[in-house]
Amino acid sequence: MDNIVFDNLKKLLDEKNMVSLHNEIIKLHKFDIANFIDELKSTEAAIVFRMLPKTEAADVFSYLDGDSQENLISAFTDEEVVEVVNDLAADDAIDMLEELPANAVSRVLKLADPDKRNQLNRFLRYPEDSAGRLMNPDYLKLKHNQTVKEALNFIRTNAEPGQILESFYVTDNTRILEGIVSLKTLILSDDDKKIIDVMETDFPFVSTDVDQEEVVHIFRDYDLLTLPVVDKEKRLLGFITVDDAIDALQEEATEDFEKMAGMSPSDRPYLKTSIFKHAKSRVVWLLVLMISGIINGGILERFEHAFIAMPILVTFMPMLTDTGGNAGSQSSTMIIRGMALNELKIKDIWLIVWKELRISVLVGAVLALTNFLRIYLMHPERIMVAIVVSIAMMFIVILAKLLGSILPLLAQALGLDPAIMAAPLITTVVDAIGLITYFLVAEAILGL
Repeated sequence: MDNIVFDNLKKLLDEKNMVSLHNEIIKLHKFDIANFIDELKSTEAAIVFRMLPKTEAADVFSYLDGDSQENLISAFTDEEVVEVVNDLAADDAIDMLEELPANAVSRVLKLADPDKRNQLNRFLRYPEDSAGRLMNPDYLKLKHNQTVKEALNFIRTNAEPGQILESFYVTDNTRILEGIVSLKTLILSDDDKKIIDVMETDFPFVSTDVDQEEVVHIFRDYDLLTLPVVDKEKRLLGFITVDDAIDALQEEATEDFEKMAGMSPSDRPYLKTSIFKHAKSRVVWLLVLMISGIINGGILERFEHAFIAMPILVTFMPMLTDTGGNAGSQSSTMIIRGMALNELKIKDIWLIVWKELRISVLVGAVLALTNFLRIYLMHPERIMVAIVVSIAMMFIVILAKLLGSILPLLAQALGLDPAIMAAPLITTVVDAIGLITYFLVAEAILGL
């Protein structure tokens, strides 16, 4: 929605010109209506939402951000809560419940129809960030002994407005998933053909406990629009749509990005997150990194005699530690990305180490040679210092890149998120190792 449209709608709302506002609102896409409501105060948001047609209200509600949903639920009468919740798709209702505080969740579940309440409680028992939480249970089942004509008539009779009709699932009488057939296939097939003759039997599916990250990989690998979800006995429970997979992808990417930046993940928008919560999400890792940085002070104290004897050594410390940290971050970022895209596994660790070793030797050699020439040209009388710095640079880059490639894999092996082994932590570890390497090389060559 552009600013001109928003300003016009806001002007009509401020002037209390509700008839004109209603006429303009219903022309908009549901997503744009939700964006408009998101920018309003609680009382104004409730006024605008109440003027929506009942057929569109639930869809608009599903597009709202968590704060707007919470404010509306608080402002709604019990009857309005029932209308919205019962009309929401199960996956959208679960998304809403995950954002609401406990008291609001209790109210929603208490007011929902018994069937809807049982459905939502069943969904909430699935693991967080799992396929079970993403799936939509509103599907149409076909039988393999139906003809194409019978199947199309069944779809026309039973399909509801807003229902996803891209693919249909073929089950037996106990809901065991047997096949899948697209609407396109049904339309292009002869009426008298049996569903068993046109359905696909080799297709991807997931169980309810599969992590949403794996779901995203399956959508990407198979170019899917929908993905069936089954239980342990392969009974069909629902399906996941590509738009839900995209939402999951965005959530996973945001979480990894925040962890790689040394912050606790948050699912709330930046401007709608309190200063306290922002500080809380950042300070923990900063404390960890600060305390670990004390180790560097201990290392400098241990080798104090070296830079007292030759103070010029101190001037190269920032360059060496920064280069080592950057080298390690490069490797860790590449490995974390490969793991996120399912391109790299723990079993590949030795192949990764061998590859990063060769890369680090080439990169380290270029950096070491460049530093040697720079120091020698600036300080011809300090040729031994140039040798020390260059050798230290070589070792630091090799160690940094090996650590950067190994630590994310080890994190996953220990059941941790590989993203935590990104720039801040890698840099801190490499700084300590780089300083030790530098002074050990200086002691060995200069005899300090």
